[in-house]
Amino acid sequence: MTQKTATEKDMFLNSFQRECETTLKLLKAFPTDKSEFKPHERSRTAKELAWNFVMEQAVADKAMKGKLDFSQRPPSPPASYAEVIATFENASRDTVKKLSAMSEDELHHMVQFPVGPGKMGDFRSMDILWMTLMDQIHHRGQLSVYLRLVGAKVPSIYGPTADETWM
Repeated sequence: MTQKTATEKDMFLNSFQRECETTLKLLKAFPTDKSEFKPHERSRTAKELAWNFVMEQAVADKAMKGKLDFSQRPPSPPASYAEVIATFENASRDTVKKLSAMSEDELHHMVQFPVGPGKMGDFRSMDILWMTLMDQIHHRGQLSVYLRLVGAKVPSIYGPTADETWM
């Protein structure tokens, strides 16, 4: 019996779906009445930080289409935190659907992506997808700190937390 070797696309889809579920768990754990909280004057509000997860999906979408255009300001978050969560859920499902329909070859085409102030570099679409996923994980860590600072319970991310013990 031969076993199919997982492709990079398969590995990404598995990771993406798992990480989005975890991100969604944190988003839903955040108290909606505290969505304007920010720990420092230069920090984003919790709602803006949550909206960043949606914007990462927009970058992933553009990478899959083969062209990133950062000349326009990204849209502002919707009025309610609940709308941010719903938009993230829809955007994540849409990313899975679009990516699933793409061939491995399509994911290897080169796309220009910022590498520093005023500098662009060439990256495979797949590399940009991985970067957006890693960025989601990074910002999710920030959101977990926000949860603690507003007195909310921090759910399990990769293991137990003080609020969600496993034993």
